[in-house]
Amino acid sequence: MKILVTAGNTQTPIDQVRCITNIFTGRTGAKIALEAARQGHDVHHLTSHPEVLTALAGETPAPPLRVSSYRTFDDLSDLMARTIPGGGFDVIIHAAAVSDYTLAGVFAPGPSGLVDVAAGKVKSSHPELWLKLTPTAKLVDRIRDPWGFRGRLVKFKLEVGPSEEELLAIAEKSRLQSQADFMVANTLEGCNEWALVGPIAGRYERVSRAELARRVLELVDGVGTRQCE
Repeated sequence: MKILVTAGNTQTPIDQVRCITNIFTGRTGAKIALEAARQGHDVHHLTSHPEVLTALAGETPAPPLRVSSYRTFDDLSDLMARTIPGGGFDVIIHAAAVSDYTLAGVFAPGPSGLVDVAAGKVKSSHPELWLKLTPTAKLVDRIRDPWGFRGRLVKFKLEVGPSEEELLAIAEKSRLQSQADFMVANTLEGCNEWALVGPIAGRYERVSRAELARRVLELVDGVGTRQCE
């Protein structure tokens, strides 16, 4: 199969030297990309942390796969927009931890209200800063339309603090929203130990982190039609 795997975090620049980001390094997506390549699939890996592939491979030579790197939300959006249409992918596994907000302004208190203080490097002398953040587009929701992908789509979802029952409800609603065939869902508290994967015969199964890459690839290799239709 021809597989696209996204992984890593995106940065939201505040200025040319500072950014807002998240804690994820793309290890899960990298493990899936490496396992897919080792199985002989044609893999294109989009990641903000290409060094993770080398670290995971260790002393064993990494199997051949194409790697494209990005840094910001806009970088990833542009890269996916160029790569997906006409890319001929059978499977897209979207594991990247994409920023939910982008910066719309940097402000500091002034004599008559907030003053725009955006700069190449915002001065550290301000008594306080106000950042205006606005929602980003959901890149996973663009994969089907407008980017035209008709293959098998795997979405990832992470939540903080829900019960397993609540996580299942959130995951399935999110899967349908994005027209994804499969969902990998977990919690921050359990993300190093397990994930819920599905639907498989209408149900989600609990998979250990050690088995996740193999199980996801088995899933996309064994389905012939999209579950969301």
